[in-house]
Amino acid sequence: MPTLTNLADDALIALDNLGDRAASLVNPTIRLGVTGLSRAGKTVFISSLVHNLLNGGRLPLFEPMRSGRISRVRLEPQPDDAVPRFQYEDHVRALVGERVWPDSTRAISQLRITLDYESASGWGRLWSPGRLSVDVIDYPGEWLLDLPLLAQDFRTFSETTIALAQTGIRRVLSAEWFSAMALSDARAPADEADARRLAQAFTAYLKACKSDERSLSTLPPGRFLMPGDLEGSPALTFAPLPKLPEGRAPKGSLWAMMERRYEAYKAHVVKPFFREHFARLDRQIVLIDALQAVNRGAEAVQDLERALGDVMACFRPGANGFLSSFLTRRIDRVVVAATKADHLHHESHPHLEALTRRLVDRAINRIGLSGAGVEVMALASVRATREATVKQDGTTLPVIVGTPIAGECIDGETFDGKRKTAIFPGDLPENPDSFFQAIESNSEEPLAPTLNFVRFRPPEMEAPGGELRLAIPHIRLDRAMQYLIGDRLA
Repeated sequence: MPTLTNLADDALIALDNLGDRAASLVNPTIRLGVTGLSRAGKTVFISSLVHNLLNGGRLPLFEPMRSGRISRVRLEPQPDDAVPRFQYEDHVRALVGERVWPDSTRAISQLRITLDYESASGWGRLWSPGRLSVDVIDYPGEWLLDLPLLAQDFRTFSETTIALAQTGIRRVLSAEWFSAMALSDARAPADEADARRLAQAFTAYLKACKSDERSLSTLPPGRFLMPGDLEGSPALTFAPLPKLPEGRAPKGSLWAMMERRYEAYKAHVVKPFFREHFARLDRQIVLIDALQAVNRGAEAVQDLERALGDVMACFRPGANGFLSSFLTRRIDRVVVAATKADHLHHESHPHLEALTRRLVDRAINRIGLSGAGVEVMALASVRATREATVKQDGTTLPVIVGTPIAGECIDGETFDGKRKTAIFPGDLPENPDSFFQAIESNSEEPLAPTLNFVRFRPPEMEAPGGELRLAIPHIRLDRAMQYLIGDRLA
């Protein structure tokens, strides 16, 4: 991503890559990035992937496991001691033992899982050590959406963010922030109370966009929504300013203060993430909750497409050459996966996949990139439902059966979190062209009027003696694994 780095950054990235490649000569390793937009299920994906590998889960599309070439799978200490460990054991206990979804990703974490295998070829068995370590890097999608900021100055950031805030429902959600901006003068002397007031109003706007009721996706700067130990710091106490005049910011002005803090955010928050983590990835999966966007309407779908464009612009999919693999890195395989496929009957899975593929294609075309090296699929990391049929008014309907989370409502009924129920989930349009034509026509009709979407608890997974060593049911998790790492186990 040359527009986001300078020569000094490139030199540091090259040094990091040389260190990684040298270590990989002794212990072959692949760094897999896992991210996604809000509520897409990153934690659940990693937990299910690791648990099914460790415990011999049903993975028929993952060829090395199906053919019996994997002899041993184990967790090992991660290579980066300064990065928090992904707490796999706690998450599996929540899923299996307590039947609750684990907490969502709030910061970066890492886990190493190592597979001993037998090569599929005689030549490979002769020369390969038959061992591959997969370093799983879990990070919030909001951090990925921050990367384009590295190529924007404060003026561009302000103009872009304010223009977007004046569209659709964002115009309503940003009203208080715009009122706060109207009381400020960018050229006036810097005032900490004024800066804090503007930053708080801007953050409240971002949170309103992210809420379940709106489910909008394009929300940089990402740390405003998950500040961690930076909360209250000057690097997170800034906001865009409207109608900045030509020229430079007057010394000591509010404009100069906001501009300096914005640059500090890029230098101390965004750039270290890019150099130390993102630029070292080999493969990447991006999880999206397309069903939630469809449920929320045309604006949420359009915003998801915009976010996907920003996400895809961060990647450089394509094959690594011999020299480039040592000095720079390309993420040579990317999966974009629509999660929660278990919330639809399997007859609708092709429709969800087609809709997601069209979303990705439109996003890629908008930013002028090629779709090479990008795979699209619909999956469920943990299958929370089973399928059945019911008869209603002489018609047989395909339904899904599961336990809705306490407080979920459908057709006026509120569920208690204990009782199973059968739900006809409806169907997505067969033709994604008609779906996007409806969006572009600005029709006020629901995009999928018959779609019933509720959140389900994880399924009951009983094991003798309370053991957690059992396979977790899923949908197409093995297909994702085959695309992401199967070639490295050939």
